[in-house]
Amino acid sequence: MQIAIIDYDAGNTKSVSKALDFIGIENTITAVKKTILEADGIILPGVGAFPQAMAALEERDLIAVLQEAVAHGKPLLGVCLGMQLLLDSSEEFGYTQGLGLIPGHAKLLPDTAKIPHMGWNQLEVKQDSPLTRDQDGNFVYYVHSYYAVCDAKYVMASSDYSVEVPGIIANENVYGAQFHPEKSGQAGLEILQGFKEVITCASSQQ
Repeated sequence: MQIAIIDYDAGNTKSVSKALDFIGIENTITAVKKTILEADGIILPGVGAFPQAMAALEERDLIAVLQEAVAHGKPLLGVCLGMQLLLDSSEEFGYTQGLGLIPGHAKLLPDTAKIPHMGWNQLEVKQDSPLTRDQDGNFVYYVHSYYAVCDAKYVMASSDYSVEVPGIIANENVYGAQFHPEKSGQAGLEILQGFKEVITCASSQQ
């Protein structure tokens, strides 16, 4: 099994790679189309601002590559900002179109909460999936100011932070984690193992 970690200078790629190494999942940090399309699964990490991240993906011709991979059934996991990029759009610094892989919109957390949402928060599992199995009540590590607004059918798990913050979202073979699994201790490693399970299942069906 090989996971392609998308390299577009807007993600904590090395931290994600180290976490995958720790649990024995082969991975490569890449922006090469052929490598991405031949990988068994894809992780799109992300830190920073939505518009700049989308511009970086476009500059490297990665938007079409990611959409093509997903269309062919390749499992994709977006992490933190990478999760928000999976949505239709974001209001950060004005309207910016996203990848359109999970219906929804990223908006600023309400002023009733301290912004950014930084630190450990508890997951409440809403739907069963390999990524949410045995995760109800576990604490994961968040760092974000914007959150996903989407239909409840796409929300696998959430955390309470003055508003319900979708922690894990999914649409068919596309998954997103608003928190950082690679910084979330054992719970985060188990979630990455869950994504490995998704990839294994997808590979067996192809």
